[in-house]
Order: sequence, then structure tokens, then C-alpha cells
Amino acid sequence: MNIKLPFLFLLCTISFSPVSAQYTEMINTNRPGGSQGAFSVGTNVLQVETGFSYGKEKHELLKTETNGFSIDYSVRYGFWKERLEVSLMGEFQSNSVTDNRSAVAREYSLSNFKSNTLGAKYLIYDPYRKRELKGPNLYSWKANNKTQWADLIPAISIYAGANFDFADNPFTPEAEGKISPKFVLSTQNNFIGGWVFVTNIIVDRITTDFPTYGYILTLTHATNRYFSVFLENQGLKSDFYSDQLVRGGAAALINQNLQVDLSLTYSFKDTPSKFYGRAGLAYRFDMHNKDEYLEDDAKKEMKDKKEKDKKEERQDELNFDEDGK
Repeated sequence: MNIKLPFLFLLCTISFSPVSAQYTEMINTNRPGGSQGAFSVGTNVLQVETGFSYGKEKHELLKTETNGFSIDYSVRYGFWKERLEVSLMGEFQSNSVTDNRSAVAREYSLSNFKSNTLGAKYLIYDPYRKRELKGPNLYSWKANNKTQWADLIPAISIYAGANFDFADNPFTPEAEGKISPKFVLSTQNNFIGGWVFVTNIIVDRITTDFPTYGYILTLTHATNRYFSVFLENQGLKSDFYSDQLVRGGAAALINQNLQVDLSLTYSFKDTPSKFYGRAGLAYRFDMHNKDEYLEDDAKKEMKDKKEKDKKEERQDELNFDEDGK
């Protein structure tokens, strides 16, 4: 199955406040989409994100109908630097399957972990911090409140993790238990008007006989400080499982540390077709004790520029004195 980037782009992290550092006053989560945003939760912040899904699958070739229930979870923690977070992410799936290939339908159940991944994410580039250090245009309100070419430059992070797959698992490609790597390149654009666009490029299980390649595109819009909606498209390519998925839904802040969400997932193919509803929440244990800003190259550049300007001014004064003598 060929993965085609659809012309309808869809989203990822819910961010209800401007990002000047990794830590924000209000919780910043990866829910309710399936992508990872570029930014971490912030130092000394422990964040738990979970969801419960129920839906149906129908496989036209195998003549099976499935009622599926799953629990997904993510535990994220920021430490050492604002740019860094470690996480444990996974999903447990339980299916009740009806096989209609014979005169008498056969029913059976399957349950196991679809994924368990331990990893770390590091922000390698943050254009928003550099702009904040530069400061706003004091002479033009319009210049500060319109989309500019610089807005197209995203924040970029890299994620590296290890999948821990169990043996005899119907939801993973290998019959034996295995540990395999997972890599994700994440970009994030925060646009004027509460729009956030996230992309993920995913390379998964590349050391196994069934590597998976994919992408996720997530578009989120915060309609106000406490409510947001999202659309998302995900493509997967593997000899074990390939698909095109569309998600959509909404999230609401209950308070600065608690978010709830609802979403739907639909697949484009019929081997199997999928339709799932999901309800979830995210809670932040905020132990962040001071405002920390990213010590990024922008700060050093600004300092170096000021020192350079001062040196040039002093040199101009010396040249003027010499010429005047």
C-alpha cells in the first residue's frame, strides 16, 4: 500500500499558551492525537496521559468482525534540561472476534500489548525562543499579529526509543519476544490565531523482519484558552500492517493541570476497516520550581551582536579622532 500525503492535513499536541520555554503555565499534552509535539513537558514535571477506546473492525478478506477495546497510556517526565524528556508509552488491546468463514460462526478473544516503548525526546532547534529574545516590533501592531515567512520555520526534536514486544503476541509481527528501536523526527509550527501544526516522521522496528515506516500530520486549533479541536492523518507502511487513518476530536482544560478529550478514528481501507471512539485525560504533577528558559544559541548570538556593535562604535570613535587630528 502506498502512503500518500492527503491534501487535508490534520494534528497533534494541544498547546493553549505561547511557548517561551518547555514549561508552560498550563498543561501541554500529546493528546488527543497520536503524534508527538516537538516540546517537552519541562523540568521536574511528571505527566500522565491515558485514553480508553472502543470500536469495531471488519476484515473483508478474512470475513471477520471484531469488537475492540484498548487502553493507551503515556508517562512523561522532564529532567536535567528543559529540552529533554523521557517517556514510557504503550497500548493494551483486547478483541472479541467473530469468524464468518464457515457455516457456523466461530468466536474467540485476543488480548495483549500492541506496544510498550521506553524512550527520550530532545529539542534540537527552537525558533520561538530566538524571536522572543529579539523582542516585538515596537512600532507596528500589525507586524506582530500577522503570519510571516519566519512562522514556517518549525521547532524540531528527535525521539529515540526501544520497543519491548512480548512473545506469541497477535498484535506484533514477531513470534518471539524482541527489543527493537524506534525513531521519530518531530516538527512543530505555532501559528498566529491559536493554530498548531505538528508532523512526525517515524521509523520503527527496523532491526526486525517487519520494519514500519510512517508519518503523522496533526493540525490543532485552540478556539479559546480552554478548548481546542484537532484533525489528524496517519499513514503506516509495513509488510505486517499498513493503513491510512484519520482522527478528529476536541480537548478541554478543566484546570491548569488537567485536560480531558474525546476523539474518533476511521480507516480508509477494508482489510480491516476500523472505527473507534476514544475518551481520555491527561494530568500534570507540577514540581517545576522556577521559570527556566532555553539557553539556546539565540541568547549567545544576541549577546555577541551587542558586544560587536559596541566594539564597532568604539572603533568608529577612534577613527574619527585620528582623522580629526
